[in-house]
Amino acid sequence: MQVKKIVLNSRPGNDGEPVPENFRLEETTLAADLKDGEVLLRTLWLSVDPYMRCRMNEDTGAEYLTPWQLSESAEGGGVGVVEASSCSTYSVGDIAAHFSWPWQTHVVLQGSVLEKLDPTLVDGHLSYYLGAFGMTGATALLGMREMGNVTKDGNQTMVVSGAAGACGSIAGQIGKVDGCVKVVGICGSDEKCKALVDDLGFSAAINYRQEDVSAKLKEHCPKGIDVYFDNVGGAISDTVIQQMNNDSHVVLCGQISQYNKDVPYPPPLSAETQEALQKKNITRERFIVLDHMSKLEATITELCELVVSGQVKVLETVANGIENMGDAFCSMMKGGNIGKQVVKISE
Repeated sequence: MQVKKIVLNSRPGNDGEPVPENFRLEETTLAADLKDGEVLLRTLWLSVDPYMRCRMNEDTGAEYLTPWQLSESAEGGGVGVVEASSCSTYSVGDIAAHFSWPWQTHVVLQGSVLEKLDPTLVDGHLSYYLGAFGMTGATALLGMREMGNVTKDGNQTMVVSGAAGACGSIAGQIGKVDGCVKVVGICGSDEKCKALVDDLGFSAAINYRQEDVSAKLKEHCPKGIDVYFDNVGGAISDTVIQQMNNDSHVVLCGQISQYNKDVPYPPPLSAETQEALQKKNITRERFIVLDHMSKLEATITELCELVVSGQVKVLETVANGIENMGDAFCSMMKGGNIGKQVVKISE
C-alpha cells in the first residue's frame, strides 16, 4: 500500500523559529501482511501541539520527550479507523487513538498500544479525543485540580495565559466550574478575546499585543490574583506574578514563549519575579500529566460529562490534508489557532 507521510526535513536549531520547510512530504509503502497483534488504520485526525517544538531539537530538554529523527515520520496524537486487523481486540471499522501516531495517511500499529474510542461519546466529533477528551483536556483539568487549589465559595480570581489555546481554553472553564468568581484570559488578538468572553464565558480577556497587560490586570483583578495557569512564561508571566496574592498558586503548564530559545525547561526566572514568589509564598509547580496517568480515565469521563452538559465548550481550528501538517504546526506556534489545532487527514 502506498501512503503519504510527513518527515522531519531539517531542524530549526535550538534558537530558531520553525518553518514549514522543516517538514517534507514523502510517499512510502506499507507491507500488505500484518503480523500477529498488528492493526492497519487509516488516519482520520492528527494533532499538533507546542511540546512538539522541543522534539525538533536533537536534545529535547525534557527527560520524557524523545527527539524526532531526520528523514523519519514525525509523530504525535492521532485518531484513525481500523481497515484490517490481526489483533483479537480490534475489528474493521473500530475507531482508535494513540499518543505516538506517525504523521502518515495509513499506519500499522500494535493493537496493544491503541485506545479504542466510542464515537457516540463525542457525538461524532472524533477530533475531540485529541484535545478536550485527550491529554490536552486532562492536562487542563488535572493541572487545576492538583495544583490550582480552587475552592467553592473561595472568592478566587484566576488568570490564564495562552487562554485561547487548546489547554488554556479548557483550564479557564474548569476554573469557573470549580468556583472561581473571575477568570481572566490573556491572548493575542481581539478575535480571541471575543471568543473567550462570548463563547467560553471568561469574565474578561486581554490582548497582550495591543493592551497594557499590567494595567488591564489591575482593572480586571482589583483584589489580586489567586490562581495563574501559565502556558506561556516570559514577560507576560512576570507581569502576572507581580500581581498575585499571598499564598496563591501558579500552575506551570507550558512556556511557549521560550520554546524557540536555548534555555532549560522550565526557564529560569528573573530575580525580581523569584523574589515575588518567595516574599508572597506563591507556589509555582511544574505540571506534567504523565505523572498522573492513574487518574486519566476518570478525568476523561468527567470532561465528557462537562462538555455534554454544556459547562465546558470546545473550540477547534481545523486544517485539511496531511500536506498541511507543517503549516498547521507553524501557525499554531505563532498563535494562529483558536482552541485546539487539528488536521483532518481523511473522512
